[in-house]
Amino acid sequence: MTERSLTETEILDSVRRNYEEVTENIARAAEASGRKKEDVTLLAATKTVEPRIINYAISLGLGHIGENRVQELLSKYDEYDLEHCDLQFIGHLQTNKVRQIVGRVSMIQSVDSLKLAKEISRVSKLGAVNTDILLEVNIGREENKSGVMEEELEELLCSAAQLENIRVRGLMAVPPICGTKAELGKYFDKMYKLFIDISCKTLDNVSMDFLSMGMSDDYKEAILSGANMVRVGSKLFGARIYR
Repeated sequence: MTERSLTETEILDSVRRNYEEVTENIARAAEASGRKKEDVTLLAATKTVEPRIINYAISLGLGHIGENRVQELLSKYDEYDLEHCDLQFIGHLQTNKVRQIVGRVSMIQSVDSLKLAKEISRVSKLGAVNTDILLEVNIGREENKSGVMEEELEELLCSAAQLENIRVRGLMAVPPICGTKAELGKYFDKMYKLFIDISCKTLDNVSMDFLSMGMSDDYKEAILSGANMVRVGSKLFGARIYR
């Protein structure tokens, strides 16, 4: 027996219920960590999600969306409801594609090298725009993941901060897959310590406004460890069934 496809109404109802659940969970986790729900930013990871579904979530109050792939971002760009939502780039970014998104996104979360930061600076200057960036940290020291190693972060931070037309706004990380929440929490706690240590320093053009960590399976734990931005996809939109 083949599985019945969901109707448009069922899809939208599911997104609405998911959005309500996620925002409630964020509020509870924020409160448990001694903060208010407004202190934590929900960014919806919208990879493979059709613009009509994204825009429905925006109509519910979603204020931030993030794409992982440049080509997909460009193909959907004209259909996003960007009057009511902020668009960011959250995936691995090649330097030869920087020019395609600078000026279209408010922030690039995945800057992991000085080479990439320099290209963002160059293209931003040419376009007479300022681009906010987060520095991505490979907190699990995984060979197959992007991100700067912990011991190289400060050097990258200081170098990137000197570049024109970019602003360093914080840190981003994707921790390793862990067998237990306690093990996962160690990586989140380590990221929070890095975030706080840098926040305590006075560095020109650096403001530690965002610690972006936590996704669909672990956003509550990330908030409890100090994250103030979480990137949630499947818990909002389901298991990518819309395309």
